[in-house]
Amino acid sequence: MPSRTALILALGLAAAASCRAATDCPPLAPNTTTGGDYTNPADRQKLEVVERFHFTPNVERLERGQSGSIGADMSYTLEHFANHHRALTALARLAVREKNPRPHGAKLAVDCYFGRAIAYRPDDARVRAIFGGYLLALGQEAAALAQLEEAARLEPRNATNQYNLGLLYVRQKEYAKARVAARQAYELGFPLPGLKNKLEAAGQWQER
Repeated sequence: MPSRTALILALGLAAAASCRAATDCPPLAPNTTTGGDYTNPADRQKLEVVERFHFTPNVERLERGQSGSIGADMSYTLEHFANHHRALTALARLAVREKNPRPHGAKLAVDCYFGRAIAYRPDDARVRAIFGGYLLALGQEAAALAQLEEAARLEPRNATNQYNLGLLYVRQKEYAKARVAARQAYELGFPLPGLKNKLEAAGQWQER
């Protein structure tokens, strides 16, 4: 069994390798003047510029760009806030919609933006969860599982992380792991019964 440090290192290396594999994926040069860490309350005070002039509601809804194309506005946002959760989510949706790993107007490939976000803040569980969802949408279950497991490890008391991880375990018929994740999700108050229903349908739910 690999140590926790080894697991984190392996995931980080995998993300970095994915980033390097993307076409034209330079390392992030953090901008601390007009950008920063999306999870840091002090840095979030700088969000006004990017969210007023680039990551607007129209951009987030994938309706139209603000200063150029939708992809370009998202790229600008992620150049300033690499781990901007909503921008990463929207960019992943755009890539899936366009069936293009580098959506129109985006400066870099989606995998590169996620790799840079992870390298910038490896302890940001939300980035891992979003990346896992994107990889799952592409059918890359093994890679998605690695990210969802890391998200759950980083935030074990996040009910959504546990629920989504449980759903993937069910898909892979890892029922014992799915039950553990399901119990954690429901003990933490997750409201939807879908995971429990899937386990029951497979004859794998066990009442305590």
